[in-house]
Amino acid sequence: MNVKHELQSIISGVGDHATTDLICAAAYHLRKSQETSRISQEPEFTKEKEAEKLISWINQNRLWFTDHDESRFIASGAEQRVYLHQDERYVYKLNDSIFYLFWSDYFHSLLIHNYFFPETAYQLIGFYEKEKTLYSVVKQPFIEITEITNVESVKEFLDKNGFLLKKNNDYFSPDLGLILEDLHDENVLTNNGVPFFIDTVFYLDASFFKK
Repeated sequence: MNVKHELQSIISGVGDHATTDLICAAAYHLRKSQETSRISQEPEFTKEKEAEKLISWINQNRLWFTDHDESRFIASGAEQRVYLHQDERYVYKLNDSIFYLFWSDYFHSLLIHNYFFPETAYQLIGFYEKEKTLYSVVKQPFIEITEITNVESVKEFLDKNGFLLKKNNDYFSPDLGLILEDLHDENVLTNNGVPFFIDTVFYLDASFFKK
Protein backbone atom coordinates (compact mmCIF):
# COMPACT_ATOMS: atom_id res chain seq x y z
CA MET A 1 0.00 0.00 0.00
CA ASN A 2 1.45 3.38 -0.98
CA VAL A 3 1.45 6.50 1.20
CA LYS A 4 -1.65 8.03 -0.39
CA HIS A 5 -3.68 4.84 0.05
CA GLU A 6 -2.52 4.55 3.65
CA LEU A 7 -3.62 8.11 4.36
CA GLN A 8 -6.95 7.53 2.61
CA SER A 9 -7.51 4.48 4.83
CA ILE A 10 -6.70 6.48 7.97
CA ILE A 11 -9.01 9.36 7.01
CA SER A 12 -11.77 6.93 6.01
CA GLY A 13 -11.60 5.27 9.41
CA VAL A 14 -10.44 1.86 8.26
CA GLY A 15 -9.07 -0.19 11.17
CA ASP A 16 -9.45 0.12 14.92
CA HIS A 17 -10.59 3.75 14.73
CA ALA A 18 -13.21 3.64 17.47
CA THR A 19 -11.19 1.83 20.11
CA THR A 20 -7.49 2.61 19.90
CA ASP A 21 -7.28 6.32 19.07
CA LEU A 22 -9.54 9.09 20.39
CA ILE A 23 -8.75 11.30 17.38
CA CYS A 24 -9.99 8.56 15.04
CA ALA A 25 -13.02 8.02 17.26
CA ALA A 26 -13.96 11.71 17.17
CA ALA A 27 -13.58 11.88 13.38
CA TYR A 28 -15.57 8.66 13.00
CA HIS A 29 -18.38 9.99 15.21
CA LEU A 30 -18.65 13.18 13.16
CA ARG A 31 -18.62 11.26 9.90
CA LYS A 32 -21.45 8.97 11.05
CA SER A 33 -23.39 11.98 12.38
CA GLN A 34 -23.07 13.70 9.02
CA GLU A 35 -24.23 10.58 7.19
CA THR A 36 -27.25 10.30 9.49
CA SER A 37 -28.06 13.98 8.94
CA ARG A 38 -27.87 13.52 5.18
CA ILE A 39 -30.07 10.42 5.18
CA SER A 40 -32.71 12.12 7.35
CA GLN A 41 -32.53 15.21 5.12
CA GLU A 42 -31.78 17.51 8.04
CA PRO A 43 -30.55 21.09 7.41
CA GLU A 44 -26.95 21.65 6.29
CA PHE A 45 -24.36 20.00 8.57
CA THR A 46 -22.46 23.10 9.71
CA LYS A 47 -19.49 23.44 12.06
CA GLU A 48 -21.92 24.60 14.75
CA LYS A 49 -23.92 21.41 14.23
CA GLU A 50 -20.69 19.42 14.47
CA ALA A 51 -19.93 21.08 17.82
CA GLU A 52 -23.38 20.10 19.11
CA LYS A 53 -22.80 16.49 18.07
CA LEU A 54 -19.33 16.54 19.60
CA ILE A 55 -20.55 17.92 22.93
CA SER A 56 -23.24 15.27 23.13
CA TRP A 57 -20.61 12.58 22.43
CA ILE A 58 -18.21 14.15 24.96
CA ASN A 59 -20.89 14.14 27.65
CA GLN A 60 -21.86 10.56 26.89
CA ASN A 61 -18.27 9.33 27.10
CA ARG A 62 -17.12 11.66 29.91
CA LEU A 63 -14.36 13.21 27.82
CA TRP A 64 -14.18 16.62 29.47
CA PHE A 65 -10.63 17.56 30.49
CA THR A 66 -10.72 18.46 34.20
CA ASP A 67 -7.00 18.96 34.95
CA HIS A 68 -6.58 22.30 33.22
CA ASP A 69 -4.21 24.61 35.13
CA GLU A 70 -3.91 28.15 33.81
CA SER A 71 -0.76 28.72 35.90
CA ARG A 72 1.10 26.29 33.61
CA PHE A 73 0.58 28.52 30.56
CA ILE A 74 3.60 28.73 28.21
CA ALA A 75 2.57 30.41 24.95
CA SER A 76 -0.31 31.10 22.61
CA GLY A 77 -0.97 31.47 18.90
CA ALA A 78 -3.94 32.34 16.75
CA GLU A 79 -5.51 28.93 17.17
CA GLN A 80 -4.32 27.53 20.50
CA ARG A 81 -2.91 28.03 23.98
CA VAL A 82 0.01 25.89 25.18
CA TYR A 83 0.58 24.64 28.72
CA LEU A 84 3.24 22.55 30.45
CA HIS A 85 1.79 19.16 31.30
CA GLN A 86 2.07 17.75 34.82
CA ASP A 87 4.45 15.24 33.26
CA GLU A 88 6.95 17.86 32.13
CA ARG A 89 8.12 15.75 29.22
CA TYR A 90 4.94 16.94 27.51
CA VAL A 91 2.85 20.01 26.79
CA TYR A 92 -0.88 20.14 26.31
CA LYS A 93 -2.70 22.47 23.95
CA LEU A 94 -6.20 23.93 23.87
CA ASN A 95 -7.26 24.33 20.24
CA ASP A 96 -10.58 25.78 19.02
CA SER A 97 -10.05 24.59 15.39
CA ILE A 98 -10.32 28.18 14.11
CA PHE A 99 -8.07 27.37 11.12
CA TYR A 100 -10.57 24.81 9.82
CA LEU A 101 -13.96 25.04 8.17
CA PHE A 102 -15.09 21.93 10.06
CA TRP A 103 -14.03 20.10 13.22
CA SER A 104 -13.64 16.96 11.11
CA ASP A 105 -11.00 18.78 9.02
CA TYR A 106 -9.09 19.52 12.22
CA PHE A 107 -9.14 15.88 13.31
CA HIS A 108 -7.98 14.81 9.85
CA SER A 109 -5.07 17.24 10.14
CA LEU A 110 -4.05 15.67 13.46
CA LEU A 111 -4.16 12.19 11.96
CA ILE A 112 -2.02 13.22 8.99
CA HIS A 113 0.48 14.94 11.31
CA ASN A 114 0.77 11.77 13.39
CA TYR A 115 1.41 9.71 10.26
CA PHE A 116 4.25 11.92 9.04
CA PHE A 117 5.70 13.08 12.37
CA PRO A 118 5.28 10.30 14.99
CA GLU A 119 8.06 11.79 17.14
CA THR A 120 5.75 14.76 17.88
CA ALA A 121 2.46 12.89 17.63
CA TYR A 122 -0.66 14.45 19.06
CA GLN A 123 -2.68 12.52 21.63
CA LEU A 124 -6.25 13.74 22.12
CA ILE A 125 -6.83 13.65 25.89
CA GLY A 126 -10.19 15.37 26.11
CA PHE A 127 -12.14 18.55 25.51
CA TYR A 128 -12.58 21.83 27.33
CA GLU A 129 -15.24 24.53 27.11
CA LYS A 130 -14.92 28.17 28.10
CA GLU A 131 -17.31 31.04 27.36
CA LYS A 132 -19.30 28.78 25.01
CA THR A 133 -16.17 27.98 22.95
CA LEU A 134 -15.27 24.32 22.52
CA TYR A 135 -11.59 23.35 22.61
CA SER A 136 -9.83 20.09 21.95
CA VAL A 137 -7.08 19.21 24.42
CA VAL A 138 -4.10 17.49 22.83
CA LYS A 139 -0.93 16.26 24.49
CA GLN A 140 2.42 16.38 22.68
CA PRO A 141 6.08 15.77 23.55
CA PHE A 142 7.92 18.85 24.81
CA ILE A 143 10.74 19.83 22.44
CA GLU A 144 13.65 21.80 23.88
CA ILE A 145 14.99 24.40 21.44
CA THR A 146 18.78 24.38 21.08
CA GLU A 147 19.04 26.59 17.99
CA ILE A 148 16.96 28.73 15.66
CA THR A 149 15.25 26.76 12.90
CA ASN A 150 16.66 27.28 9.41
CA VAL A 151 13.55 27.67 7.22
CA GLU A 152 15.64 26.89 4.11
CA SER A 153 16.52 23.51 5.62
CA VAL A 154 12.82 22.91 6.27
CA LYS A 155 12.07 23.77 2.65
CA GLU A 156 14.75 21.36 1.42
CA PHE A 157 13.42 18.57 3.67
CA LEU A 158 9.85 19.04 2.48
CA ASP A 159 10.93 19.31 -1.16
CA LYS A 160 12.70 15.95 -0.90
CA ASN A 161 9.43 14.50 0.42
CA GLY A 162 7.31 15.89 -2.40
CA PHE A 163 5.95 19.05 -0.75
CA LEU A 164 6.52 22.05 -3.00
CA LEU A 165 6.65 25.62 -1.71
CA LYS A 166 3.62 27.64 -2.83
CA LYS A 167 4.28 30.93 -1.04
CA ASN A 168 5.66 32.12 2.28
CA ASN A 169 5.57 29.00 4.50
CA ASP A 170 2.79 27.13 2.67
CA TYR A 171 3.36 23.89 0.77
CA PHE A 172 1.48 21.50 -1.51
CA SER A 173 2.02 17.85 -2.41
CA PRO A 174 0.57 17.22 -5.90
CA ASP A 175 1.15 13.48 -5.57
CA LEU A 176 -0.72 13.16 -2.26
CA GLY A 177 -3.26 15.93 -2.69
CA LEU A 178 -2.25 17.55 0.61
CA ILE A 179 -1.84 21.21 1.53
CA LEU A 180 0.53 22.02 4.41
CA GLU A 181 0.46 25.57 5.72
CA ASP A 182 1.96 27.92 8.30
CA LEU A 183 5.34 26.23 8.67
CA HIS A 184 7.23 29.20 10.08
CA ASP A 185 10.13 28.80 12.51
CA GLU A 186 7.88 28.74 15.60
CA ASN A 187 6.05 25.68 14.29
CA VAL A 188 9.22 23.74 13.47
CA LEU A 189 11.63 23.58 16.40
CA THR A 190 15.26 22.47 16.18
CA ASN A 191 17.04 20.37 18.79
CA ASN A 192 20.71 19.55 18.17
CA GLY A 193 20.34 20.03 14.43
CA VAL A 194 17.17 17.94 14.14
CA PRO A 195 13.93 19.70 13.08
CA PHE A 196 10.76 18.75 14.94
CA PHE A 197 7.42 19.63 13.39
CA ILE A 198 5.23 20.56 16.35
CA ASP A 199 2.36 22.54 14.81
CA THR A 200 1.21 21.57 11.34
CA VAL A 201 -1.92 22.60 9.48
CA PHE A 202 -2.88 20.03 6.85
CA TYR A 203 -5.80 20.36 4.44
CA LEU A 204 -7.13 17.78 1.99
CA ASP A 205 -7.11 18.98 -1.61
CA ALA A 206 -9.91 17.76 -3.90
CA SER A 207 -7.36 15.43 -5.53
CA PHE A 208 -6.67 13.62 -2.24
CA PHE A 209 -9.43 11.06 -2.76
CA LYS A 210 -8.48 10.33 -6.35
CA LYS A 211 -6.57 7.11 -6.99
